[in-house]
Amino acid sequence: MSDWHDVRERMREFALGFPESHEDHPWGETVIKVNKKIFLFLGLDGPTEKWSPHFGVKLRSEAHGHALTVDGAAPSGYGLGKAGWVTVPFQAELPETEVLLDWVEESYRAIAPKRAVKLLDGEA
Repeated sequence: MSDWHDVRERMREFALGFPESHEDHPWGETVIKVNKKIFLFLGLDGPTEKWSPHFGVKLRSEAHGHALTVDGAAPSGYGLGKAGWVTVPFQAELPETEVLLDWVEESYRAIAPKRAVKLLDGEA
């Protein structure tokens, strides 16, 4: 999946498969939420003069450090970086898509209510 659009769409579809997740478009950007909380920022559908393709996830532990090793990745702005959010450019040399999907799941688990995580884990 070398085209960033394909990677973005795979992440979007994966995130929408989680319990209680849904897509929203605040600020004209695509985000995936659980309840009313964002767990995946996907940005705009294409680059503009002021926006380059990137995604944002909330990570902990070694995944956070790993994400920051991607060329151009940085703690997210607006104070989100202090809470573990990382912004990663789609057009950088990214890890395998499966790793990106792991990051999406970790972000979901960090944001989702316990009942939704239990549904994800197959618990009643």
